[in-house]
Amino acid sequence: MANQTLPAYKADFLKAALDGGVLKFGTFLLKSKRTSPYFFNTGEFYSGKLVKALSAAYAHTIAEAHASGVLDFDLMFGPAYKGIPLVATATLALSQIEGGKYDDIEYAFDRKEAKDHGEGGNFVGAPIKGKKVLIIDDVVSAGTAKREAIDKIRSEGGVVVGIIIALDRQETLPSSDGDESGDRPSAIGALRKEYGIPIIAVLTLEDILAGVKGLISEDDVKRVEEYRAKYRASD
Repeated sequence: MANQTLPAYKADFLKAALDGGVLKFGTFLLKSKRTSPYFFNTGEFYSGKLVKALSAAYAHTIAEAHASGVLDFDLMFGPAYKGIPLVATATLALSQIEGGKYDDIEYAFDRKEAKDHGEGGNFVGAPIKGKKVLIIDDVVSAGTAKREAIDKIRSEGGVVVGIIIALDRQETLPSSDGDESGDRPSAIGALRKEYGIPIIAVLTLEDILAGVKGLISEDDVKRVEEYRAKYRASD
């Protein structure tokens, strides 16, 4: 049963992630070399049922941010590679809610390598020039890929107005000297400050902790809470 402490779309998305093995609990070595008690991989959303839950969650997150005045956009952009199916399915799902209010929202994505035949170029989909662009992706790790996407969009004459991701781990950037003490921002917090744009997650670590109680073991909950306390970001 969906957890009633979260909005329905968040609870449904979390349940789908758990049932589909997208969100796992255990012991996982991250790229940052930290050992995490949980792991989230949007690459595991590969069935129709899971894609439906994923795209609906993105759509409701975007619509909620738009309705509150946080976002104003014309086009959604998915950075290659994971961002491509995310932006396509999110655009479709967004058009299916609120009575077609978002039917005219367009999407585009980039190529890792420029195409030198046919239509050519680095981009596929709607023209970016002069558009207010919302980036759709899975997570922010160090932020490097998002900076590259922003630079590409700007080079095409687009204006980046925000970023939507699936999960905000709400943890600090790894320390270069190994000292994990003291207040430090997350990668998302650093990007927000650098570009002055909203970066919104479908789920945060706080959402996960609120939603999984009763669905996973108390020991797993405790380990995630301890991890959060150790690496909690200042933002």
